[in-house]
Amino acid sequence: MSAITSSVFATLFYLLGTITQGRSLQGHAVKRSQVQLLVLAGACLQALSIYLVIHKPSGINLNFFTVGSLSSWMVILVVLLSSLRKPVSNLFIGLLPLAMMAVISSVLFTGPEDLLKIKSLGMIFHIVISVLAYSVLTVAAFQSALMSYQEHQLHRRQFGGIIKAFPPLQTMELLLFEFLWVGVILLTIALGTGFYFVQDMFAAGVIHKTVLAVLAWIMFSILLAGRHWLGWRGQTAMKLTLSGFVLLMLAYFGSKFVVDLVLTRG
Repeated sequence: MSAITSSVFATLFYLLGTITQGRSLQGHAVKRSQVQLLVLAGACLQALSIYLVIHKPSGINLNFFTVGSLSSWMVILVVLLSSLRKPVSNLFIGLLPLAMMAVISSVLFTGPEDLLKIKSLGMIFHIVISVLAYSVLTVAAFQSALMSYQEHQLHRRQFGGIIKAFPPLQTMELLLFEFLWVGVILLTIALGTGFYFVQDMFAAGVIHKTVLAVLAWIMFSILLAGRHWLGWRGQTAMKLTLSGFVLLMLAYFGSKFVVDLVLTRG
C-alpha cells in the first residue's frame, strides 16, 4: 500500500469517526466503542503513511509536514488510549479534522526534505519522548479550550446542545491536570535527554527551540505549583495552559515552518 492510499483511507476512517462522535454529541445512541474502532483503524493507516513518508534511504525525513502528521498521530493515540477509561472522546471532534489535514498534507505537500541521520538510541529516545510530550500537552490544550467553552455556556445558563454530553466541569478540570502532570513529566525528560544527547542545545540553529521549550516548561510548572499550593483553577488554569502550549508549538513547529517553507521557497 502506498503512502497516498494509506493516507486517503486514514482520512476516510477519521471522517467517519468525526461524524459518529458528532452524532453522539447531538444525543443519538452511539456506542463509544464504535468511535474508538473507527479512530483505531484510521490511526493504524496513518501510522503506515507516516512510516512511508518519513523513512528515506539516506535518513529520516523530519520536515514540517511529516512532523505534523507524526504529532497528530501521537495526539490521536493518546486520546484513544485515554478514552478507554476516561470521558475524553469529545476531544475527537476537534482533533480528528486536524489529523485529517496533517496526514493528507504529508503526502501532497512534501516540501524540502529535512533528513536526520540517527546515530544513537539515545537520540531516538529523545525524539520519541519530545513528540509524546508535545502530544500530551496538545491534548491538555484542547481539554482547556473545551473547559473554557463549557464554563462560558454554563455561566450563560445554556445547558442544552452538546453541553449535555460533557462530563461535569470538575471532572473536566481533573482530567486537564492529569494530562498536564503527564505532559510536564515527559517534557522534563525530553529536555533532560536533549541536553545529554544533543551536542549543543544552544547552537545557532536550535537555541530558539531550547529557549521556547524551557519557557513552556516553566509556565506549565508554575501552573502545577499554583494548583498544588494555591488551588489555581478555572480561567487561570486555562489561560496558562494555552499560553504554555503556544510557546511549545512555536518551539516545535515555528522554526520548521520558517525554515522549511518560508526561507526555502523564498
